[in-house]
Amino acid sequence: MRSVRSTRNPKASNRFGVGKQVARWGLTQALPRRMFRRAAARGDLQGRLLEAMAGPDPNAVWPVIEEMRAAGSLLAPVSVSWASVDHHVCKEVLTSPDFRVGNPELPGWLERGLLWAQAPWIHPLQPPSLLATEPPDHTRYRRLVTRVFTNRAVQALRSRTEEIAEDLLRAIEADVAAGRPVDLVESYCGQLPLIVICEILGVPEADRGRVFDMGSAAAASLDLGLSWADYRAMDAGLRDFDRWLEGHLAHLREHPGDDLMSQLAAAQDEGAGLTLEELKATAGLVLVAGFETTVNLLGNAIALLTEHRDQLDLVLADGSRWANVVEEVLRIDPPVLLTSRVADRPTRIAGVALRKGSTVLTCLAGANRDPKIFPEPERFDITRENARDHLAFSAGRHHCLGAQLARMEGEVGLRALFERFPDLRLLPGAERRHTQLLRGYATLPAVLGQARTPSS
Repeated sequence: MRSVRSTRNPKASNRFGVGKQVARWGLTQALPRRMFRRAAARGDLQGRLLEAMAGPDPNAVWPVIEEMRAAGSLLAPVSVSWASVDHHVCKEVLTSPDFRVGNPELPGWLERGLLWAQAPWIHPLQPPSLLATEPPDHTRYRRLVTRVFTNRAVQALRSRTEEIAEDLLRAIEADVAAGRPVDLVESYCGQLPLIVICEILGVPEADRGRVFDMGSAAAASLDLGLSWADYRAMDAGLRDFDRWLEGHLAHLREHPGDDLMSQLAAAQDEGAGLTLEELKATAGLVLVAGFETTVNLLGNAIALLTEHRDQLDLVLADGSRWANVVEEVLRIDPPVLLTSRVADRPTRIAGVALRKGSTVLTCLAGANRDPKIFPEPERFDITRENARDHLAFSAGRHHCLGAQLARMEGEVGLRALFERFPDLRLLPGAERRHTQLLRGYATLPAVLGQARTPSS
């Protein structure tokens, strides 16, 4: 008696899979992009902001953000959503128990279509991801990983992070001596946080390059309006990452270490209540989020400090300022531009009544330049006393889990680089990343200048 599996037509199955992929792209990318373009063409500020984010000019978002600020603290939806660039309003939405993460309430046909076309691999914006769940599940997932990201745990990693930075800078010096060009994203910004998080999670050195590539591909999954080609590349990256995670977790069950991912795998086996999908989603998000945004933080900081030499001179003269440098970089050029929340019940924000299911776009970059909170907000000032009041790490129960780690890596990484190469300057040709939501550099070609050692 033949099984059902043996009679399946592989070509038909493949066509079915491609059909679902096309449907996913159409419903989650092409349809929203069409809506945003139409909204932007009609002058809708929310639509114009999303169009600016998708455009080639990384600075096109700032004039739109200021137009939104002039229009009011909470902008009513024309065809997209409610939106705010106001610091107080954004913080209130992000911390309010009346709002949740996840999709808004969708028409029945759209919800059914998304359910039918859903991919069988993990996605950072779909449950059981930490980015898409609420208590009690969110609390349960976060509790399993939070202890390695406390301030005490992160400070224990500082000396190891300094060693990694030193090793990377020695390798860069060797490249310079050999006459090889230097791209600081490739050789430093992209390596430092990757190595740190891979050591925390027990990722073998041989797999780190692959993890970086998969993480970079997955970063586009946070965007809207991807082309078909970009969507296929992103989808393939998520699929490959899912398969790698499943294999790596299986290996750790057989050969556990003292790393976090081994402990997560053991927690599942010991009845912690995690399914395989929950385990992959939690471990995968911690891994990718543990380096992706910090790559952007380091690159943005290098660009700002080399552009504002007076600020670089200040911190080189007083090393105690490095921590505030990181905060001011996060404020003025945050790695994540915006996020959103959905009203879980009828509520009021900024004196406006919102219905259950209303979506509010909270523009973190706009809130970070609110002149009511930050005087002269467009000025890069590493002495700014309240720089840490930024919302770059969001707020509330979804405040970035790795915020303390990112701060420490930024401080250590920037101090090590500029104290060794104080005359560093960037060359023409730096390229921004093409992602919409994540803001950073893809390349930073540089001339390092004469290296200095502690004894020089």
